[in-house]
Amino acid sequence: MYLTQFGFEQAPFSLTPNTQLFHGLPPHYEAIQTVMSALNMGEGVVKLTGEVGTGKTMVCRMLIEQLENDFALVYLPNPVLDGDGLRFAIANELGLEATEPHRLVDQIQSKLVELREQGRPAIALIDEAQALSDEALETIRLFGNLETVTDKLLQIVLIGQPELDERLQQHHLRQFRQRITFSARLRPLSLEEAVAYIDHRISVSGGDTNVFKLSQKKAIWRAASGIPRIINQLCHKALLLAVSTNKQKVVNQHLLDAMRDTYVVQKPKYKTPFLWGWQQV
Repeated sequence: MYLTQFGFEQAPFSLTPNTQLFHGLPPHYEAIQTVMSALNMGEGVVKLTGEVGTGKTMVCRMLIEQLENDFALVYLPNPVLDGDGLRFAIANELGLEATEPHRLVDQIQSKLVELREQGRPAIALIDEAQALSDEALETIRLFGNLETVTDKLLQIVLIGQPELDERLQQHHLRQFRQRITFSARLRPLSLEEAVAYIDHRISVSGGDTNVFKLSQKKAIWRAASGIPRIINQLCHKALLLAVSTNKQKVVNQHLLDAMRDTYVVQKPKYKTPFLWGWQQV
C-alpha cells in the first residue's frame, strides 16, 4: 500500500464512503441543504437522485450524522423488497418484534406516534430506491398518509439512480409522484470542484497535494467525467503504480496505465501524454 511512502495517515481514495473525507462541494452541499430544509419543514416524501458514483451514499451518511441526534432514523440500504418485506424492515428498524402482517401497520403507527410524542419524529432514508418494486412504492405512499392533525408521522427520503425518476413518470405511479414535494439531483463535479476534491482528500489524509500535478488532476477529471467514484479509482491506482515503481510522485505513465485499467473512463485518444494535452515528464 502507498500510505507509508506518501505519508498518508489514512487511505485518501477509498471507495467506502468515509465522512471524515467529506468535502462540502456545491453539488453535495446543495443536495444536503435541500433535503434538510424539506425535512425541517415537515414535508412527507423527498427525493434525491444522481448517477452511479456521484456521492449519493456519502450524502446519505452525512444526513444520518446530522439527523441522528434529533430523529428516530430508519435506514434501508438495500430495499429489494415487496410490500410486506418493506413493512417488516421498517418495523425492525423501529425496534418492533415481528408479528402478523395485517397487524404490523397498526403497530408501526403506534410506535411512530410514541416517537413523535417523545420529541423524536421518525425519518426513513431509503438508499438504492430505484430498486423498489411497485408494491413497495405503494406501501411507502400509504405510510406517507400516516399523520397527526399537524404533522407527518413518517418522513421519507428516497435516494436513487436516475432510473427512479424514469419509473416515477409512469402513469400508474402518478399518485406516488404527487407526494414528492422536494427533489434534488447530484451532478458530476466541475473541473474546479474535482481539483478541490482531490486536494482535500489528500490534505485531510496527511499527504502532499503535489503528488499529482495540476495537469494530471485535470486529466483525471476529464477521464472520470467528473464522477467522484471514478476519480477515486484513478487516483488510487495511480498511487499504487507509483509505489510499485518506487516514485515519490505520480508520473503520466502511471495515470495512463490507471486509465487503461479502468473500464468506465474516457480513454486517451493518443498513445502519448503530450498529444493528450499533458506536460511531458
